[in-house]
Amino acid sequence: MRFNWLSEYVASIVSTESATSSWRQLQEQLLDPQAIYCRIKSTSAEALEHIVIACVVYLLVCLGLYKLTFWLSRHSNATESQAGGLKKALQSGLSLRSIRLPQAAHMERVLLVTAHPDDECMFFGPLIYSLTQRQGCQVYILCLSNGNFEQQGKVRRQELWRSCSKLGIPESNIVLMNATNLPDDPNVDWRPDAVAGLILHAVESLSIQAIFTFDRDGVSSHPNHCAVYYAAASLCLANLLPKDCKFYTLDSINLVRKYLSIFDLLCTCFMSTHWCILSWKEAGIVRSAMMEHQSQMKWFRWLYIYTSRYMFINSMRQINLSDVELEMQIHDN
Repeated sequence: MRFNWLSEYVASIVSTESATSSWRQLQEQLLDPQAIYCRIKSTSAEALEHIVIACVVYLLVCLGLYKLTFWLSRHSNATESQAGGLKKALQSGLSLRSIRLPQAAHMERVLLVTAHPDDECMFFGPLIYSLTQRQGCQVYILCLSNGNFEQQGKVRRQELWRSCSKLGIPESNIVLMNATNLPDDPNVDWRPDAVAGLILHAVESLSIQAIFTFDRDGVSSHPNHCAVYYAAASLCLANLLPKDCKFYTLDSINLVRKYLSIFDLLCTCFMSTHWCILSWKEAGIVRSAMMEHQSQMKWFRWLYIYTSRYMFINSMRQINLSDVELEMQIHDN
């Protein structure tokens, strides 16, 4: 094998100048600020280019999976053929399902526990829509405050009723609390035992089989949201929930993922155990439900309903006793 490039390189070094002068020139080049800046600039530009390409590929993959998910669901009842076999293989192999929740037999009576009116559609819209489309599934809402932080409690009560109607929840399935010890106020700490008592009463009186609420970060870190989780977790920790009642929490995610809209699909499918994904048309129903809360529709809420991932995707996880013990220990620390 001939190393022409190596011999040419050595010859060019020997023929130019002596080794000493070459070394000095090399030092000057290495220590030259302009040369250093040029090297950093070229390296940074190359790295930025790679990052942009990776982001574009990620977005295209998410968009493709989003389209493929609903294409598979629309054709799930097609007759078996070569294409049908491919679709079934994709569904089973890649778990491309718009809804991945526990078995319907274990979720015939579901309780959603929220802190304020508008939580039901702002954070839990995809979940509620998916559950109300199930045959034989009754969805109940326990809202622990009337949203009177800006002295609009009566208005927000009517908005809650209209929003739930858009989502498919009948008025008889809505429980709105107006307790003085549970005000809509981020500066007031809700007592976990008071909230836990209300949740337990609703679970027992309605024969609830599954509870859905916030996780310990409360999605938006609102203290009232977090208090709901710790109250429900205390019931689980004390073993007060019925044996056939499961406890699920909505995943809180970082700010970047929160506003990725449908492009959080790939992260959700790989990092979550249960999820609901809505098409653009189905998400329109959730948006219309959110628009019923006119008293809360500030400019940033309009931005939220079109860019937030929670208007298209909900991901949940089941909480068991060991999870509660660990998170309670973290909370105490």
